[in-house]
Amino acid sequence: MTVIDFAAFIGRLATSSGDTILPFFRTTLTIDNKQPGRDFDPVTEADRAAEAVMRRLIKASFPQHGIIGEEFGNEREDADYVWVLDPIDGTKSFIAGFPVWGTLIALLHKGAPVFGMMHQPFIGERFSGDNGSATYKGPSGERKLGVRRCAAIKDAVLFTTSPLLMNASDRGIFEKVQAEARLTRYGGDCYSYCMLAAGQLDLVIETELKPYDVAALIPIITGAGGIITTWDGKPAQNGGRIIAAGDKRVHEAAMKILNA
Repeated sequence: MTVIDFAAFIGRLATSSGDTILPFFRTTLTIDNKQPGRDFDPVTEADRAAEAVMRRLIKASFPQHGIIGEEFGNEREDADYVWVLDPIDGTKSFIAGFPVWGTLIALLHKGAPVFGMMHQPFIGERFSGDNGSATYKGPSGERKLGVRRCAAIKDAVLFTTSPLLMNASDRGIFEKVQAEARLTRYGGDCYSYCMLAAGQLDLVIETELKPYDVAALIPIITGAGGIITTWDGKPAQNGGRIIAAGDKRVHEAAMKILNA
């Protein structure tokens, strides 16, 4: 099967997960901390229910495929085709009632992301890509996504979810890039990467990401003409310290600061 054959199924996963999540949004939720005694890493009934729904659909339709999920772990991760699921990327925003969260769905083929989608069911937006192209579908219609040109960091809009998520050393390095940027804003989680693909901002720099935080975003950014790597220039699908840029010139300039 080709990636095109999977596109409709990925849409089913997005619809089913969204229908599962929305009844929980902006309601009184039971919130658990996945790291008690450490940083606050929340998980809700909505996270678990949405991932469970997607897993059931995948197992029923493609029992030979693997699954990597944030809430329920890994199954058959050495399979040729593996689904990478983050039911709610941006749970902290979700529990605060802000709609800057999304469901991330990636399809890996032999370890490489070949299709990705970010679905925001409350707003009704979907961002998808297959490395060759990327598409937006939402209240304003459907269109191709494309990054914007930006020749230098001094002209760049930079995003990170929060520098407080970085260790002290990485935060100090990030601040050197921030000092050069035209504008820096915090927040966004997966939305920042999608806005980069849409040509609304120029750089996203993060640390300590997991595979399910980033795998779905790679085909979207690459398909829109951008670049996403680790800080040391390696493929980004395993997570870690990540930099995404709309223009290769800004990526190169930021990399020089990150690795100075």
